[in-house]
Amino acid sequence: MTRKTCAAALFLALLAMPAFAQDHGAHGGHAAATDDPAFAAQMKAHEDMTRDMGGVQPSGNPDVDFVRMMIPHHEGAIAMAEVELKYGKDESRKELARQIIATQKKEIAEMKDWLAKNDK
Repeated sequence: MTRKTCAAALFLALLAMPAFAQDHGAHGGHAAATDDPAFAAQMKAHEDMTRDMGGVQPSGNPDVDFVRMMIPHHEGAIAMAEVELKYGKDESRKELARQIIATQKKEIAEMKDWLAKNDK
């Protein structure tokens, strides 16, 4: 299988994930619509991340495709951590959320810098 074929297969698999999760009761069988604002916010962050990852067009370069997809993945982690900061009660989990935000922002900056030099 060529790198371009692998990238296309990965892209198609990621596009199918939200439908598969919905059809197969992912997330513990919870519907995305809920009266729990924290859970609804977490699901929105997850759905936004999945949509943004699925919007990445294959470049034929697996390194570039990996980084292009990891950026929205990390942005999704930040969004989920921000939900924890807003709704969470356990201070140790809120501290973890703060660490996630700091780490993911640093990694996003590094990936964007790498893309600027390598995404030709």
